[in-house]
This record gives sequence, C-alpha cells and structure tokens, in this order.
Amino acid sequence: MSYHNNPTEPKLRLPAGACDAHFHVFGPKEKFPYAKDAPYTPSVDAPKDVLIDRHMFLGIERGVVVQSAAHGFDNSASADLLAEKKGSYVGVALVPVDADMALLKKLNEQGFRGARFNYLQHLGGGPAIADLMKFSSKLAALGWHLQLHLESSMILKMTPELKLSPVPVVIDHMGRIDASRGLDQPAFKHLLKLLEDKRFWVKVSGLERASRQGAPYADAVPFARKLVAEFGDRVVWGTDWPHPNLDSVPDDGALVDLVGEFADEKQRQALLVDNPMRLYKFGA
Repeated sequence: MSYHNNPTEPKLRLPAGACDAHFHVFGPKEKFPYAKDAPYTPSVDAPKDVLIDRHMFLGIERGVVVQSAAHGFDNSASADLLAEKKGSYVGVALVPVDADMALLKKLNEQGFRGARFNYLQHLGGGPAIADLMKFSSKLAALGWHLQLHLESSMILKMTPELKLSPVPVVIDHMGRIDASRGLDQPAFKHLLKLLEDKRFWVKVSGLERASRQGAPYADAVPFARKLVAEFGDRVVWGTDWPHPNLDSVPDDGALVDLVGEFADEKQRQALLVDNPMRLYKFGA
C-alpha cells in the first residue's frame, strides 16, 4: 500500500519547531535493500526526499525517524536521512538485544537517541523483558531511551519488570488500544497507571490504528485527549508516515488537523515542541 500522494493542506498551523516524533523511511530498495527475513516488505518505496517534502508541506520542522522492521537491524536508510537533517532530526534504531557498545556508540554518532523493540506478533515478537532490562543499562550510558511497540493486553504483565528500567520508556501509539472498547477498558487503565511513573512517556499517535470507525477517527480522540490532559509533560506526537500495514492510508493533512481535536494551543506547544526537545535532545 502506498502513502497518500495528495494530502490536504492542514488548517491547523503548528507551532514553530513542531516535531513529528514517529515516522519511517523505506528504501529506495536499490540503495537500501529490505531485510530478507522482514515481517513485511513495502510495495512502494517511501524515501527521505518524499518524507522531507511532506514535512515541509505540513509545517513540521523536527523529526524522529523510527527504524522500520522492513529494513531489520540495518539502520542505513534512517542514518542516511539523519546525515542530511543533522541537528533537526534524530533516530530510534532497531538493534538486537545483545548489541554491543561499539555498535550503539556508532549509532549514537549518526544521530540515534533510542532503541525500539517490537512486541507485536505480526512483527516477530520481542525479547524476554529480563534481557531487555539488562540491555537497557547500555542505553543509560549513552543517555538513550527505550521505545516499545506492544499490544495493550501486554501492559499489565510487563509493568513490574518495565519499572526496573534505568532509562525513560516510550510507549508507541497509545499502547495500541482498541477505541471501540471505551475509556474504561482494562488495557487503557493499565496504560494510565503505568504513566503515573514519571519514567514513562507515550506517543499520542496511531489514532487511525486505534479507531474502529475509520476517518476522521473520532472514536479514538477521547483516548488522545485524556493522555494529553493527564500526562501533558510526557506526551509526543507522530504521523507514522508512510503508515505501514494499514488497509486504508490516512491523509497526513487530516492527521495534523486531528491534533486540534485533542490538544489546545498550550498543550500543543508541549506535545509538539517542548516535550520532544526534552526527550530527544535535538542539536545536542
């Protein structure tokens, strides 16, 4: 599935320094081949030049490229983008849980600031939490954070060990909750409880994944609104461009406008500018 070729121009004007804290780059496959054992292979490349143009169109000045499972542990495509956007873009790498400090230091020099682990079954599942906590001590030495992509049903079981993390932990896409189950669903309550610990952050992104109604994703808005209202100093936002593994690809302009549905002007300054600066240390 391709990304949206002709997004609408957002009505919402983003604050200066606004950050898209979650997107990917795919290929071009001639230069950056997809991993042979990748859980999915994009049908269309989504290279850095298209991404940069899209950000300019949307009014986004900073970015956090998240290494894609399609490229596996070869972070080259993301690193190539970071080399071009040094200082204003940083990255989150995919690495094996036994990665050594030499690799992590190299990635740090390239502009990566965190490591992501996928616990979704369709992306191959993740390592044992005990191994992940042991690994995270290496991240602490670099000032990195840990990013987790998991099913909402996993949060309660993983919480005791996650609370041993020596580094900040960022939960992807609102914990992948199912909006049709309502704000009182146990999984969302478990996410809220986890976020009471100030080491934990959440990406208020993936509303199009949480929604069961489709665009304009109104059923997912209350979840985003509650996260922003209650944990406004530890929320960041991202487009998830080019929206892999979705049947219906969202309009990026509409996703920007959706931010206005769950965050007022003061909240948007924190969500889009102040919090990303604190977490990702742009220019450092």
